[in-house]
This record gives sequence, C-alpha cells and structure tokens, in this order.
Amino acid sequence: MGHAQSPDILGPPWEAETITLPPDDEGPVVVTLVRRRAARPTGRAVLHVHGFADYFFHTEYAAWWLERGYDFYAVDLRKYGRSIRPHQTPTYVADLHEYFADLDVAWWRIVRRDAHDHVVLSGHSTGGLTVPLWADARQPPELAGVVLNSPWFDLQGAPWMRTPLAGALLERLGRAHPHREIPRDVSGVYGRSLHVDHGGDWEYDLGWKPVESYPVRLGWLRAIRRGHAQLHAGLSVLAPVLVLTSASTLHTAEMSDDAHTHDIVLDVPQIRRWTTSVGPHVTYVAIDGARHDLVLSRPEPRQRVYDALGRWCGAYLT
Repeated sequence: MGHAQSPDILGPPWEAETITLPPDDEGPVVVTLVRRRAARPTGRAVLHVHGFADYFFHTEYAAWWLERGYDFYAVDLRKYGRSIRPHQTPTYVADLHEYFADLDVAWWRIVRRDAHDHVVLSGHSTGGLTVPLWADARQPPELAGVVLNSPWFDLQGAPWMRTPLAGALLERLGRAHPHREIPRDVSGVYGRSLHVDHGGDWEYDLGWKPVESYPVRLGWLRAIRRGHAQLHAGLSVLAPVLVLTSASTLHTAEMSDDAHTHDIVLDVPQIRRWTTSVGPHVTYVAIDGARHDLVLSRPEPRQRVYDALGRWCGAYLT
C-alpha cells in the first residue's frame, strides 16, 4: 500500500498524503489524507469526511478544532477532489462499504502511526451517512464522538421515490446499468449560494466542487439507498453523536436571500426523523438561518453552529 506525502494545495502547514489502495474495476485507486497539527500534541484528533460533489477546503472549521488542541485530518475519498484520477468516474462507487477501506487506512495512520487515542469523526451530507455506517461496523475504541453536519439519512423528493416498488426498480436497474446517469434538473442555486464568484462567501475549486454538481448514476444511488436501509434498521454507534441541521428546508430553483438561510439540498424533517437510528446517545440541534453545509453558513448562523458544537464538546468530550 504505497503512499506519498507532500505540501497540500491549502498551503503550509497543511500536508497531504496520497495513499494507494487496491484497484477497482476502473483501475488504480487512491485516497488523500490531509493533515494539520495543533500547536502542541494532546493525543486528540478529528477526522472529517466530505459530502457528494465535494472535497476538503473548510479551513475555518479545522481552525476551530485546532484551537482546542485537536490535530485535524480530512479525507478526500476515492474519486473525489484530490483523489480523482483521469481514468475514473468522479464520485462513483457501487457500494458505500467501498469507502470503509478509505477510512480504515486514514484511521490507522491517525491512531497507530500518529498515536492519537481520542478521535472525533466528522461527516457532512453523504459523508454523514458513510461515517456512522463505518463507526457501527468497526466500533473503534479510540472513537470519542461523532459530529454529523446535515447527514443524508433518507431520499428527499416525492413520496413514491421511497416506496418498496421504487426501491425494487432501483435495485434491478442499478445492478443492470450501474453507470447510467439518472436524468435530473440541477438548478445550481446551492453552488451559487456558496462560491464567491456567484455571490457566496467561499472560494474553492469549482472543478472539484462544481456549481452544477456531478451526474447521479443508478449504481451509486442504489448504494445510497442500501446505506439508508441499513441506517433505518438501526445502528449502534456507542460514542456520543451530535447531529446538526438547518432549522428548515426550502425547495427552490431560484436564487434569493432565502437560499442562503435554509437547507436547499436535503429534507430536514427526514434527518430529524432518523437521528435516533444512529445510536443510543444522540444530540440533535437545529440552527436557524443555516445553509446545508452548516459551517459554510453566513457569519451569524455559523457562529451558532460553533456555539452548539462547543456546548456539546464541553458536555461529552472529556
């Protein structure tokens, strides 16, 4: 399992480690572990996992943890961001369990190589689904807590899409035509609400996090729905869990001020409904005025996010 470290695109003191994993049906696979150390060693660390059509660039979020003595790690999963290779279909996996290998190698480096014994897992959106699935399967003793930022706990949209008939059809089509794109209308409003070039507050690589997102493929959505089913059946993540969402959802294809103050990607009531399926010790907090990625919200709701995170850390991360 080869690997190479280099300065990260974020600049010093950020480092990136490219880790070679076994190939899949498209060829060679890598995962990238990004790291920044706190001012002094404490044995504490955070591992963050991004969402769909995303990658790690959230340096303010990292700084919040670094200031509290946590070394900060983030993984760009296979076929995302720093880990995309020319021969690959960006974002595609046929099974969310493929990501377990990515998280396994990251965890080994954080816990065994770098000697952390108190690690917080952090996941956003699709990463917020993958993280509890992995934590439930692995039950690592070093896991101190889990922070889920707008986790994707169910399929948003019309009710028929969540029926057994729709699920059976997706199973069949996803197996027969896994790489076929699913037609959908993407307004790009969410991407425009974030990026500085379109009136947002954040600068990032639009090649890795496109305004219009990436195509959704049948095999990938089949993998997501299987992950949802596993979550809905009940997980047993024993560490304390914090689930954060916006206070409300807005379905819109038009840019307006409201697009900046609601979750315009996922369905907040769905997330709230399935929160207790993660484990026995879950705290849920809704943040008024927050975007889908809460740590990319406007300053006032973003401060409320950090205030809630601070209260939870003070109560449960000793």
